[in-house]
Formats: sequence, C-alpha cells, structure tokens
Amino acid sequence: MNPRNYFVYLLECADGTYYTGYTTDLSRRLAEHNAGKASRYTRGRLPVKLLYQETLPNKRLAMQREYRIKQLKRKEKEGLCKISP
Repeated sequence: MNPRNYFVYLLECADGTYYTGYTTDLSRRLAEHNAGKASRYTRGRLPVKLLYQETLPNKRLAMQREYRIKQLKRKEKEGLCKISP
C-alpha cells in the first residue's frame, strides 16, 4: 500500500484556458508548469495559476477524478473553483 497522496489540480493559463492534471507533489508540478517543463499545452500559455485542487488517496482515484473534471464544461469548472476551500 502506498501512503502517498495524489492531487488533482486545475490551472488557468495566461490565455484564459484551463488545464487539469494530477501529481504527487503539487508545488513541484506547478513550478514545472511555470518553467515550461511540465506539459506541451501549458508551455505556450505561461504563466499559469492554480485555481483548484483536491487530495485523493491513490493514483487510480486521482486519474478518475482528473478525467471527470476534464469532461466538465467551462462554466462547471468555474463553479468547481468557487467552492474550493
């Protein structure tokens, strides 16, 4: 059993688009995004800022949640960000 937590996150890119991903180290991953080393999508849309995050107990649940967030419409993602603690 892996005691590590996983994070699902939603970023807003400089062009106003959203990016969703998952990681085990959110601060490291955000720094990688802003350094242009994390994903091809965000590389051309810097800087990015964190809008939303969730903590999940394992990779499988994180991947499932990431997929569900990616399926949401933009307005639904905006609503998700409003309820974020």
